[in-house]
Amino acid sequence: MNLEEQKVLFYDPSKCSGCLYCMEVCSYKHYGVIDISKAYLMVELNPEGNPLFINNYCSHCQDPYCMAACPVEPKAISKDPATGFVLINPALCIGCRSCNYACPISIPSFDEKLKVSVKCDACKGEFLCAKYCSTGALQVLSRREILERLRS
Repeated sequence: MNLEEQKVLFYDPSKCSGCLYCMEVCSYKHYGVIDISKAYLMVELNPEGNPLFINNYCSHCQDPYCMAACPVEPKAISKDPATGFVLINPALCIGCRSCNYACPISIPSFDEKLKVSVKCDACKGEFLCAKYCSTGALQVLSRREILERLRS
């Protein structure tokens, strides 16, 4: 799959109701509990007020800073060349938190119980947060589609 066709999340803040269901689905998928503090994405009130809500989530960057910052060899963070997903292997992660600090949007978080960094794995391609977003604020689009929307 070429870079432009890789699927990623697109967030339309004008459609977000702030229900937090995306966060509930994420925490349930990854931890088996509904606990928004365990979600790998974050819906928050916009301090500037318009749009009302903002959503912070992993962009699965083309050149991920989190991966570059990982001191482990082989890297505990890898980028799947086919899907473009940036993934953390918890069996290799040493819990140094370098990725947490390197990410420009502070996406990887440190799981205190597991003692490793964690982040979105796109639910292995299912993107459950978008699948269960009742307002359509979260959508799964190709990188090309997102660029086209942003340009228009």
